[in-house]
Amino acid sequence: MGVIATALTVTMAVAGCGRDSDSGGGAAPGVTDDPCPNAVDKDKGCIYLATITDLTGVFKGVGEPFTAGQKAFWDEVNKAGGIGDYEVDVTKYVKDSGYDPEKHAELFNEVKDDILAVSQSLGTAHTNAILEDATNESILVGPASLGSNWIFDDISIEVGSSYCTEAMNIVDHAADQGAKSVAAVHFPGDYGDDAMVGARIAAEERGLKFTDITTGTVDGGDDQSAAISALLKAKPDYVVIATGPKEMAAVVGGSAAQKFTGKFIGSIPSWNAAVLASPAGPAIEALYQQASSFPTWDADIPGMEKMRAAAGSTAPNDWFSIGYTSGYVMKAILEKAIDDDKLDREGMVDTANSLTGIDSEGTLPEGTANWAGDPNEDAVRVTQLNAVDPKASSKISVAVEPFTGKTAESYQFEEPCYLQK
Repeated sequence: MGVIATALTVTMAVAGCGRDSDSGGGAAPGVTDDPCPNAVDKDKGCIYLATITDLTGVFKGVGEPFTAGQKAFWDEVNKAGGIGDYEVDVTKYVKDSGYDPEKHAELFNEVKDDILAVSQSLGTAHTNAILEDATNESILVGPASLGSNWIFDDISIEVGSSYCTEAMNIVDHAADQGAKSVAAVHFPGDYGDDAMVGARIAAEERGLKFTDITTGTVDGGDDQSAAISALLKAKPDYVVIATGPKEMAAVVGGSAAQKFTGKFIGSIPSWNAAVLASPAGPAIEALYQQASSFPTWDADIPGMEKMRAAAGSTAPNDWFSIGYTSGYVMKAILEKAIDDDKLDREGMVDTANSLTGIDSEGTLPEGTANWAGDPNEDAVRVTQLNAVDPKASSKISVAVEPFTGKTAESYQFEEPCYLQK
């Protein structure tokens, strides 16, 4: 099963259509008869979901808007009457890991007794750090991460194509454009390795020369001279780049300054519109595209129209929109759990694993939430390519419509890609 939610073991079930007025604080951890701290309707109980994210580290540019988008989604749900006899709170248990896996695990242990599920757990290694405990206690986890490992466990509710699948599709696209060689420039660790292995698998499948270039550290910043030197030596036609935005800008800008003209296609976390204001901005606009499986901010889709209305004066940001639209998954699980009298941790896990899909009003990629099947049925395999577009609200627009390449379409996942490094 895949990305966003899982549940903890409990011994009592809450009635599906309402609360037990004699149950005091609620029958399951994270479910209370008392109203949420900022309740719209004081007569409704509260369901608490945790967020463990990055608000100060290398991916704060993801964590901050993603968290704001989640809040906006649940604000709208609560204004519309909540879910059953409950409203949902995603603000009381927001914790900042600073993108540190050990801190991430510590924060999970701080909040786990007070929550029903984790609506956002940012980072692949970080979410892996809490996975065993969450599994033992049946806590659903919604990873804000696209590791290819989530399809192999039953407590994560993933959305979107994995970094591995994205990279396969990037390389298939490059091959279809006539490329003869590709390189992967990537962070060390689960995220970067997942993308690198996907790129390598596709390069082998398509007969392309492949070069693996690892950045020195995560959050290496502007000093990417070693990666740039390796890239200039390899001279690939296309580069899969799986870093943060700052590192992406350093690699693209530094390479272009030395006359490199190959094309860069980045994993989804490599993009942030702020890089266009950096010295590398012109090179990024000329050479870079982002791979994604999610609609862009301006997409003419019913769910995205609702997202934009909920955003109000918030500056357009595709991480905000993904945070918002990820809420459709947890909402579907909660609704069915209540309908089936399973609003507890074990019931949430059972409910999630019974789903074959959800209605996200067009905001999530085809195949999302098919967790009743095996891992290969679970895996989302679609990717679109977004080009830099200064006229677009979030500064990117679709350049290549969603597609599934030959490699990803036929690939059989037997273990997480990053383990094949």
